[in-house]
Amino acid sequence: MRIAYIAPYQGPGLLSRRPTLLNLGLAANVKMELVAELLQRKLHTVEVLSQGAVVERRLRRYPAFREPKPFDPTIPVFYASALPIRRVNGLWSAFWTLQLFRRRHRQSAFDAVLIYNLQLPQVLCALYAMRRFGLPVVLEYEDDAFVDVGGIRQNSWSDRGHRRLARAVLSSVSGCTGVSPHILSQVPAVVPKALLRGVVSANVLEASGVPASARKDWVVFSGTHFRSKGLEQLVKAWDLVSLPNWELHIAGHGEKTDMLRKMAQGNTSIVFHGLLNREQNARLLSMAKIGANPHDVSAIPGNVFAFKIIEYLAAGTHVVTTPMGALESELEAGLTYMPDNSPETIAATLRRVVGERAYERTARQAAQQLYGPEAVAKSLDALLNQARTGAVAHV
Repeated sequence: MRIAYIAPYQGPGLLSRRPTLLNLGLAANVKMELVAELLQRKLHTVEVLSQGAVVERRLRRYPAFREPKPFDPTIPVFYASALPIRRVNGLWSAFWTLQLFRRRHRQSAFDAVLIYNLQLPQVLCALYAMRRFGLPVVLEYEDDAFVDVGGIRQNSWSDRGHRRLARAVLSSVSGCTGVSPHILSQVPAVVPKALLRGVVSANVLEASGVPASARKDWVVFSGTHFRSKGLEQLVKAWDLVSLPNWELHIAGHGEKTDMLRKMAQGNTSIVFHGLLNREQNARLLSMAKIGANPHDVSAIPGNVFAFKIIEYLAAGTHVVTTPMGALESELEAGLTYMPDNSPETIAATLRRVVGERAYERTARQAAQQLYGPEAVAKSLDALLNQARTGAVAHV
């Protein structure tokens, strides 16, 4: 099956050519790469079509291009042009992503479309694919389209218009993966679905066998340094926690990186690793005892889910996290919840986890079995085939 994977992917070529600091999505990029690779493993042909969005206002047009350093040489990545001018940017990206999709379809017809979330470019391409080409569309649903990260509904005219379009896609898709039961409940009951909280890479599988006795007294955070991730609170908490010989390791990059480094100046127990590739990240996670996810708490648990939780668990770390909706019971065994992400709460939770040696409770095997490469590849392949069969039946 030839698949158009329409997703806001950010490869190294895009990162070098366009400013992406404010909308960097490290975990999302990794998940997109893994999904595309697993579909390829199941003998599908995948092309990634990305809007390559720029959210920083610039009076400059960024031309369309093909990723010169693709994550897999057999999976091409194409970016639409961008024009980051106020009131123009979103519509421009959506229009030119649609034109990119149409052009690639004319050159070699797609059999199905996979869209990542319900941003405007994905929504327009999905509706066009269904109504004009009669293609099955599968939604990879990561973030609730009807509320923000905090679970609050926004009510500007553009938000209301976008919600109408999102509902049109949700009511018409041929299949859906979602990060939580809450997310999946927004799709009609008859639509084939799969719970996909994350994808465990082969790198994590290979690195995760480090025994508990060989792991360091490390708390690790790996991901985008974005305002909702709770990193400021985590660094402040580290000043309060007083855990002799323990270290806080922070990997990734984002809009908050410079500020975090300034906050941590003079504290030798806080180590920054910068951007890591998949192999390096897997090794870092597998050397730590605790993985931290101090994400802002949402009014609607399950409206988003941190992919890093699955990575942490699969790497064999114990996870300290704010609530993000109930998980499978076998995964809950490796978690300690904290009710909020205030520095005081984070510090108290870390002290308790270390003092009670709760970090020895892990769920490595369960995470790898549920979301390892073989399980996810099989689930995605079955869902796509169901979606295609259903779409053909309705033609």
